[in-house]
Amino acid sequence: MKQKFEPFKERVYLSSPTMHGEELKYMTEAYQTNWMSTIGANIDSIEADVAKKLGMGYTVALSSGTAALHLAMKLAKIKPGEKVFCTDMTFSATANPIVYEGGVPIFIDSEPDTWNMSPEALKKAFELYPDVRVVMLAHLYGVPAKLTEIKEICRQHEAILIEDAAESLGATYQGQQTGSFGEIGVISFNGNKIITGSSGGMLLTDKKELADEARKLSTQAREDAPWYQHKEIGYNYRMSNVIAGVVRGQLPYLEEHIAQKKKIYQRYQAGLSELPVKMNPFDSDKSEPNFWLSCLVIDKEEMCKQTRTDTEASYTSEQGRSCPTEILEALAAINAEGRPIWKPMHLQPIYEKNIFVKVDENGVDEDIFNRGLCLPSDNKMTPEQQDRIIDVIKSCFE
Repeated sequence: MKQKFEPFKERVYLSSPTMHGEELKYMTEAYQTNWMSTIGANIDSIEADVAKKLGMGYTVALSSGTAALHLAMKLAKIKPGEKVFCTDMTFSATANPIVYEGGVPIFIDSEPDTWNMSPEALKKAFELYPDVRVVMLAHLYGVPAKLTEIKEICRQHEAILIEDAAESLGATYQGQQTGSFGEIGVISFNGNKIITGSSGGMLLTDKKELADEARKLSTQAREDAPWYQHKEIGYNYRMSNVIAGVVRGQLPYLEEHIAQKKKIYQRYQAGLSELPVKMNPFDSDKSEPNFWLSCLVIDKEEMCKQTRTDTEASYTSEQGRSCPTEILEALAAINAEGRPIWKPMHLQPIYEKNIFVKVDENGVDEDIFNRGLCLPSDNKMTPEQQDRIIDVIKSCFE
């Protein structure tokens, strides 16, 4: 019989906001100066500060990362029926904005070294569909993709690279910040991200004309006229000065948050080293993740029987073996939040008829989804709490 553990009195979250006090200062400043709308000192400050931190020419603060991704599709001039190559193992917000503009996502399998878009699969996709103009690349769980290879493939095919760096703010590849490699980059300040505004996002680019167009589209595409003049459809996508105040108070702590997340990853790596599991990988020679979420994948030979439908999961307990469903249930029993790996887009009912390109018939994404899970990665989690979580995971293999 597997060991039982005392639940935590307070929930240990996957990744919750970590506030420092300065956020309230800047929010109060917005209130006291009556700049509560979509202009103000907080917005100006974070746009300038993020541009400097990430080495970008221009930034546009928006209501969400999804809004930024949608505007990226507008700026790329996606036409109805146009195919776009897209990361397969990601949150749906990466793919949905392609469809907003009538585009058709073609999903690209991952490679095992970083769990990100496979350059080999991308090459194969261009061989099959050489007219594709846009590649939507997401950096999974804060780990940079193989950007050297992917950028070169895009260059060879004169394709626009758009980076969904919503999960990877502060992560670097060969010393350069993710989100700054593509023609357009996107970051998120959603409540569970490494820096939060409770909501909000940002579009990044080195091209002034793209930033100007994004800014215009995000404010209902209003023309320069003394009245409300419109020549095209726009959106109410600008960030509020209040939300920007939260982000402004958070930004100075980015490196601190990354250091805390890295320690969590390393404690899991050490504590689980004797189990038949592996942590989410990265190329230590070229990249430095932000370690947003610590994840693991169970060795194939040590998986117990697991069954999943579209909405439910079950497993058969086996001595010496485990599976993501068992571990997630064991974590929930001690009041700790884990989560399955992102279900690949090509397995989602809404996208199951879309094309999926993989290097060979085995594929990578579905296997990682079946064997992997995200661990509690909250940077307020104490070492003692993490030790209990590690013990719970060990007990699942007893």
